[in-house]
Amino acid sequence: MSVIDTDQGRKFITTEPITESEETGKQRVWDATRSAFSERNCIGYWRYPIFSKVGEISKEPDILITDQDLGLVVIEIQSITIDQIITIDGDQWQLQNCSTTEAHPYQQAEHQLKAILAFCDREPAIWRKVTGRAMIALPLITQEQWQHHGFDQLPDCPPIIFQDQLGKVGFLECIQETESVIPGEDIDDQQWKLLLAVISGAPIFRKPLRSLVSTEGKTRANVVAAYTQQLYELDMQQEHIGKEIPPGFQRLRGIAGSGKTVLLCQKAAHMHLKHPDWTIGLVFFSRTLYHLMIGLVDRWLRRFSNGDIQYDHKTNHKLRVLHAWGAKDQPGLYSTICQLNGARPKSARDTRERQPNRGLAELCKRLSEEINIEPCFDAILIDEGQDLVTEDYLKFQGKQAIYWLAYQALRPVDPEQPEQRRLIWAYDEAQSLDTLKIPTTKELLGENLSRLLSQGSQYPGGIKKSEVMRRCYRTPGSILTAAHGLGMGLLRPEGMLTGITRKEDWEKIGYEVKGNFIPGQQITIHRPKENSPNPVPELWSAPVLD
Repeated sequence: MSVIDTDQGRKFITTEPITESEETGKQRVWDATRSAFSERNCIGYWRYPIFSKVGEISKEPDILITDQDLGLVVIEIQSITIDQIITIDGDQWQLQNCSTTEAHPYQQAEHQLKAILAFCDREPAIWRKVTGRAMIALPLITQEQWQHHGFDQLPDCPPIIFQDQLGKVGFLECIQETESVIPGEDIDDQQWKLLLAVISGAPIFRKPLRSLVSTEGKTRANVVAAYTQQLYELDMQQEHIGKEIPPGFQRLRGIAGSGKTVLLCQKAAHMHLKHPDWTIGLVFFSRTLYHLMIGLVDRWLRRFSNGDIQYDHKTNHKLRVLHAWGAKDQPGLYSTICQLNGARPKSARDTRERQPNRGLAELCKRLSEEINIEPCFDAILIDEGQDLVTEDYLKFQGKQAIYWLAYQALRPVDPEQPEQRRLIWAYDEAQSLDTLKIPTTKELLGENLSRLLSQGSQYPGGIKKSEVMRRCYRTPGSILTAAHGLGMGLLRPEGMLTGITRKEDWEKIGYEVKGNFIPGQQITIHRPKENSPNPVPELWSAPVLD
């Protein structure tokens, strides 16, 4: 698996589209960053989610650059003109005619940098080896204007990127010539991979990276234990999915074990810290996931808040982990929407259906028929979405009843576009022989709303509306391939039992296909190593499949 995605555009992550009010100056600096670092071994973030607290203000860095040669660079942007600065006293800037009268831009950048470096220093292999720089960008002020007002003569003048340094060459040179706040060392390729893993947040789940060792004489239990100590290399697709906040629909589809549950929990935690006033629902179908998802949300909140914020599902009513249905001691999406709309939630005894998902769909359909649903959520994220799809007779006006209820319960992202709402759903591809066909957005939400996903592939800032996840981290490739082959009867003399019969569908779950699906023609289906990065085959000296 490559360290940096070969698609160079994907190594820059805009975690949330830059608003119109910010565009004038901040967009210029972000564009300059992407241009100057486009050919370097690096990743860059607009608003990396580390919410460092300075006084009463908790804010993430405007720009974080992680570069193999330069280390970490944090840039705090002040989109102000020279006339808006009244005085500068140390790190305290007095401002006028703008949204705030006081700013501490360099102190803010330094705090954010040190918070991120603290995570790096928890890893022995890169302890005190990562260089750190903190800078201020003034995209509306030239260097000449700054000097004309005498600000360059101030004691301890911070390093600044001015308007006339936003060109590709000047921007990079300005950063390279800036003295580091935290000195470091040159790092090798292995240390670089570890640094990227730290930035992604992987260590909250695993111990530090260790070299692969010989497993001769070791038991399977020992190999599994060693496997849990490994840190995977950075997966840029996962970085985008987990840290981006889309301004509308987003669909995540992928093979089981590709990390969708972890990423949805990461995304929900990021939303909660970024927008604490939002009401967010994180929804799942299997009750066994309840404590797992609560634990994942807690880990991500601690990581992004630098340990300041924990998750208490009993008291946190803004970020709700919800079973799709709900129970007496476990809130659910359906029961919560009922309560917030003054309706009595019904239970399994109130439906004729015997399958839980069908029973829930029937009750959601009835609720949509009986009352007008008042919006009560700002974002709803659905995991295990394939389990919430039911037969046509349980649909509401041609839409999947559970999805439609979730959509109705959402507030518009933009009052001028009331149909655009932040509904994010993930489902497993080829999870079972009964779920080989993936439902379209039209089937889930109707023809009119399906256009929101089909018109253009991404939102401003490059946030994709749909992601297909081909890598499986949970299961070794040989076992996964054998399971698909046996389950579908691919080598059955009488012909396959059932299964995927389109080349593009095999590719979407991570396989390479040679040949075409034409009767009588031989086809070769192969799973490349990069789509099955599970390290067990490397740790185990014998074949994984006996």
